[in-house]
Amino acid sequence: VDRQRKRTNNVNTARLIAQQLSLNYAWAAPPPPRTNGAAKKRFEEETGVALFSPYPMSDVERIVLPNPGPGGRRRAAIGATLHIGEHYVRAYSVHAETRVPVAKKMEQLEAVLDSLAQRPNIERAVVMGDFNTIKGKDVRACIKLFKERGFTTPIPHDRDTWRTFIITLKLDWIWLRGIAPSGHGIVRRIGLSYHW
Repeated sequence: VDRQRKRTNNVNTARLIAQQLSLNYAWAAPPPPRTNGAAKKRFEEETGVALFSPYPMSDVERIVLPNPGPGGRRRAAIGATLHIGEHYVRAYSVHAETRVPVAKKMEQLEAVLDSLAQRPNIERAVVMGDFNTIKGKDVRACIKLFKERGFTTPIPHDRDTWRTFIITLKLDWIWLRGIAPSGHGIVRRIGLSYHW
C-alpha cells in the first residue's frame, strides 16, 4: 500500500481506504535501500503493508524482515492486536522478498512468527499477505513452517493466487491459529491487483 508515492498522487492510500470503509488501520514500510553505506536519497517512501479492521487495534509493530533482496531492497510486515469483544487476535500482514533463496525467505516468515511468540498470552492469530512463494520448494517450506507452529489454512495449497499471461503461482497465504474459518475462496473477478 502506497503513501507519499508519485504513482498514487502522494496520497496516503491506506488512510483513504480506511476512511472510505470506516475501518481502523495500521501501515508500515521498510526503510529505503542503502547505497555505498549511506542512505539513498529518495523523494518517495517505500511501498508498505497495511492492516484494516473494524475492531480497535493496539500493540502495532513494524517488522523489517531480514535478508535484503538485490540492491539492498528491504521488505516489511506489520502486526497488531485486534480487540474483538473479550478476545484478542494478533494479526500480521507480510510482504516477503521474491529474490532470495528459500532458506532466507523462511527466515523472513520466522521473524513474523517470532514476533507472535513474544506474546504468549494471545492464542488466536492470523498471518497473511504476499509471501512470494514462487517455486514449489518455497510453497512446501512455507507449509512445513506454519504447520510446525500450529497454523492451518483454509485455502488448498495447490490453488494459485497470482497470474501473468500463462504463468500462475501460489504467492499469497492466509494462515490461522486458534480460529476456525466459516468459509474461504479466492476472488478472481476484482482487477485492482495482479494478485487474486
